[in-house]
Amino acid sequence: MDLSVIIVSWETKEKLRHNLKALFLSEGDFKFEVFVVDNNSSDKSADMVAREFPQVKLIRNEKNEGFARANNRAIKEAGGRFILLLNPDMKVFPDTLYKALFWAEKNPQAVVSGFRLLAEDGKLVAQVRKFPKLFDQLMIILKVPHFFPAVLNSYLQKDFDYDKAQAVESVRGSFFLINVKSWRNLSGQEKPYLDERYFVWFEEVDFCRYVKSIGGEVWYSPAAVALDYVGQSFSLLKRRKAQDYFKDSMLKYFQKWEKPSQVFILRSAWKLVRIFIR
Repeated sequence: MDLSVIIVSWETKEKLRHNLKALFLSEGDFKFEVFVVDNNSSDKSADMVAREFPQVKLIRNEKNEGFARANNRAIKEAGGRFILLLNPDMKVFPDTLYKALFWAEKNPQAVVSGFRLLAEDGKLVAQVRKFPKLFDQLMIILKVPHFFPAVLNSYLQKDFDYDKAQAVESVRGSFFLINVKSWRNLSGQEKPYLDERYFVWFEEVDFCRYVKSIGGEVWYSPAAVALDYVGQSFSLLKRRKAQDYFKDSMLKYFQKWEKPSQVFILRSAWKLVRIFIR
């Protein structure tokens, strides 16, 4: 098996249907398998997959396990030389998978590869970012970018050249290609599991940071293109719930990678914002 595509789905039946239809129109001389891990959707997404796409390896969770844990269930069973974590609100073109695989095979130094993403209107989705630092995350908590967007220019790498393949710190998790052999040779671990302390958000940047910490590389390349509906699956979360998940993952990320004093500052900032809102 050349490629294992893993999609974690929650309440995204129509987008998931379009995603799967596009996947199975893929062209090129390679073998791939598709896993869908359904996080107990109430819209009968899993039933749709079982009925319309019997070739998909469907995993039904009895509750919403979150992004990392759900992906890991499929990663455990995946047999591909490469693993692609693909959001349900994505659409590949007929040559997307082949071109991504071709580039990644020619560049084994890239443990993780991200590619050109386009929004529904055809505009580029800026996805390359620096690893989160205290300043930029503090600015996000305090909503400063709403008034002064330039404070995040460095973190969001506003000057990044998306026409050039290059090593980066992290790429967007919506189309996240992992070279299993490169991962295994570097880490000594059989499978590239995500850290399950994160329910949603920060798991892909955490994975990239771990790769970099053990001497691996993360790359962006314009060699393949996919359509990204940019967070439509997350839009189903209520705003307060989404913020709670984001806060929880941010703090866990800093607890893992940064000094306790930074965690204290961020936690205090979240409390201050809550007090102000009340």
